[in-house]
Amino acid sequence: MPQLAAILLAAGEGTRMKSAVPKVMHALGGKPLLNWVVQAARAAGAAPVVAVLGHGAEHVQAILPAGVQSVRQRRPLGTADAVLAARAALAGRGGDILVLCGDAPLLRARTLRRLVAEHRRRRAAATMLTAVLADPTGYGRVVRVPADPGAVARIVEEKDAGASERRISEVNSGAYVFRAAALWPALARVQNRNRKREFYLTDIIGILHARGQRVAARRTEDPEEILGINSRRDLAAAERICNRRTLEALMDAGVTVLDPGQTWIEAGVRIGRDTVILPGTRITGDSVIGRGCVLGPAATIDASRLGAGVKVRSSAVEGSRVGARVRIGPYSHLRAGTIIAPGVYIGNFAETNRSRVGRNAKMGHVCYVGDALVGENVNIGAGTITANFDGVNKHPTRIGKNAFLGSGTILVAPVWVGPKAMTGAGAVVKRNSRIPAGMLAVGVPARVIKARRSPAGRDGRPRARH
Repeated sequence: MPQLAAILLAAGEGTRMKSAVPKVMHALGGKPLLNWVVQAARAAGAAPVVAVLGHGAEHVQAILPAGVQSVRQRRPLGTADAVLAARAALAGRGGDILVLCGDAPLLRARTLRRLVAEHRRRRAAATMLTAVLADPTGYGRVVRVPADPGAVARIVEEKDAGASERRISEVNSGAYVFRAAALWPALARVQNRNRKREFYLTDIIGILHARGQRVAARRTEDPEEILGINSRRDLAAAERICNRRTLEALMDAGVTVLDPGQTWIEAGVRIGRDTVILPGTRITGDSVIGRGCVLGPAATIDASRLGAGVKVRSSAVEGSRVGARVRIGPYSHLRAGTIIAPGVYIGNFAETNRSRVGRNAKMGHVCYVGDALVGENVNIGAGTITANFDGVNKHPTRIGKNAFLGSGTILVAPVWVGPKAMTGAGAVVKRNSRIPAGMLAVGVPARVIKARRSPAGRDGRPRARH
């Protein structure tokens, strides 16, 4: 197969975004616009991929995926000049060159593969991707060769189009594939005789046609793909399309999304079969959700891993790992660094932070657990708080397995609660205190008074009190 390289045009300032952030760095579906284009080019078989940077180049460089080369367009002299800036990076390469806009993130790899295949089938010097729009306003119109409708004569920008040309509904997408041997000589012939005094890449189409070289075109079946991001409104429109694509892919893979119009899931999220997503739920980052979960209504999951059968109701889970069959919420918050073992119950208005909670532990109501290591089968009574911050430093709390903390317990960290130990309701355990295994502590400040006597089930574990 002939070689295929890609040039991504990402030098523009994007003035209509009204932003201090370079346009191609704005996020879509959880990743920068430019990185969507990189992904599509690579999936279409392009290597190397060269990004032409300009405005904010040092910042854009920092977000480029590994292996993407970058070059600078020193002055904004137009799209043809930007492509020319990549010539040295592709020196000595033959084959074909994809040229794509860095602000057109909705192009699919399969569309680019079809474009390249059409280009090679027709043995064209250049092949452009086009779309037919109900309203082509703002786009360059594609003028076909009358005697050969499969070929293109030129592109006419709207400001230069006459009445008949404005009625053309086929438009230029800004995506092309060129034969390298045809591209570089044609670039040298581009003039800047226009209002902006810029060198336009679109002029190459007319130049190649005038020199008797074939310019082909392939229409995309999905006109949404050619949407370029030039404003915040465009970005919002692209977000809706991206989200819809993600939800459709998940539903096709066996995930139930009850109301796609009220569900937001970023493209990098993975969700297992038979999971049900209820309205108002948002899942972002590199989250991984197991099979058979129920998320929502109004659940927020970010950069977290959830095991099978987890239920999250009207709660937030951020930067956490949650084991199988855990129940969370409503109105609880797992903050970054939380690790929850299987079978845990976390009820109303509970919060965790940088803590590990052991298997089958229960934390029913209005609790805060921070910088804590909680053992298996622990019951954390309503209103229990680990007071982990002394105004300067955070301190740890250790709670042994099968411990039972009475309602309203305050553990002024650092504190150690032994296995099967118990606190009375309202106990305040002072810092640096230890409650020995199997003992009961009560009062303010808490005092160890005797061996624990507590209700127990047939299995010897304390019954949960929520």
